Amino acid sequence: MTRDVPWATFLLFVVATGLLWTGVSRAFLQPQRYRGKISGLVLTAVSGLLIALFCYMTFALGKDLPPSAGAPRAGQQAPDFTLSDIGGKPVTLSEILKRNRAAVLIFYRGYW
Repeated sequence: MTRDVPWATFLLFVVATGLLWTGVSRAFLQPQRYRGKISGLVLTAVSGLLIALFCYMTFALGKDLPPSAGAPRAGQQAPDFTLSDIGGKPVTLSEILKRNRAAVLIFYRGYW
């Protein structure tokens, strides 16, 4: 659940909404000082549209992504592979598992 829902982004949206509310209220409560009634409304509309677009792309379009049938499931044994380490030396998964109890593998889905 936490991996599939962008909680940090929602927290940033809450902070951004609070800052936006503060800015718009200052623009309307002290118009002679900030001179931003029109720009405050425009920025509020743009911010609302960006939040709506993000939510639409995350929740509506995110459901249309095909499932990753070829990726191993959590707890399933991963196939052995060889990659280069920081120094360029080839390292296999079986070598890592000989020295350590476990290894954490992170698979990123493509589409970009």
